[in-house]
Amino acid sequence: MSEGPRRVRASDLESFVTSVFAAAGTPEEDAATVAEVLVWANLRGIDSHGVLRVPGYVGRVGSGEFNPRPDIAVLADLPAAAVIDADRAFGPVGMSRGMDIAIDKARKAGIGVCVVRRVTHMAAIGWFPLRAARQDMIGLVFGSSKPNMAWHGARARGVATSPIAISVPGMEREPILLDMSTSTGSMGQIMLARDSGTALEPGVALTEDGEPTTDAVAARFLTPLGGAKGAGLSLMFECLTGVLVGNPLIAAALGPEGDWRHGQNGFALAVDIAAFTEPARYRRDIDTLVEALKSLPAARGQDEVRVPGERGNRVMAERLESGIPLPAGTWNRLAETAEGLGVAMPAIVAG
Repeated sequence: MSEGPRRVRASDLESFVTSVFAAAGTPEEDAATVAEVLVWANLRGIDSHGVLRVPGYVGRVGSGEFNPRPDIAVLADLPAAAVIDADRAFGPVGMSRGMDIAIDKARKAGIGVCVVRRVTHMAAIGWFPLRAARQDMIGLVFGSSKPNMAWHGARARGVATSPIAISVPGMEREPILLDMSTSTGSMGQIMLARDSGTALEPGVALTEDGEPTTDAVAARFLTPLGGAKGAGLSLMFECLTGVLVGNPLIAAALGPEGDWRHGQNGFALAVDIAAFTEPARYRRDIDTLVEALKSLPAARGQDEVRVPGERGNRVMAERLESGIPLPAGTWNRLAETAEGLGVAMPAIVAG
């Protein structure tokens, strides 16, 4: 019989992850930012982008792919746009800086853009546009990385599982939050399936030879969402991030030198609602739009009609109360990493 999941309080898990990254050489403030974003993903049920990533992040600090003490530099500073070099910072650190710059510029110009070059894995990117929505703004973030998804019509990695997230504020309701990938699944879902000892859904992953598989151990890369549509979006995200700021990743990996070292680029956009309409009216109209959608008759087998972000909000409420479940494989990998850094594991919720 396999071991069941351990449940851990969100606050305890966040403190633990902060301690792990601090022990790995990350300044306390940055370690806390990474921990907050990872645990936020777990709270919302996005376990594929939560704390199961911690051992890999620590390993990439050791290999030099992640820089725990980056010198983030502003390369271009225009009235409504900026470019920053994140110096291989943890994704949550680099993209938080990019989103904050975009928000600041939007307050002055109505709209703000920040392109972030040389960042690393961003975790669950919905966290970044939500920062804008909490400040009466519309937020949008997308990214690109090395190829880990098949190009439509090919049997090999061709583009990245580039994610996109958009958030808009409501009045009485929580912000709408769309957080999705251009692939049918995520590499994190493969990791989670390995940790949980479960199979993948058909059509999600491919073996090294490009053959379909549901075996998480054999899976090596993913299929594009909607075939040519997902692949095409990922291609354009690469054009709007890395290629735009002189840090192309896909061609470098697929070229004769085969540079497959981890790297990402990101794009953060903020729109100040007040520059276009009265914010309270906008938020009321968003609530009205949501209510109109939720009044539609539910499809057979569905208990209600939901909007983006609603499921995650409910999972968060439940997990804040009962704790975050961690599969045995994730728990064991965290324990091994913690032991190597001299950090105590978090307490398990009884019952």
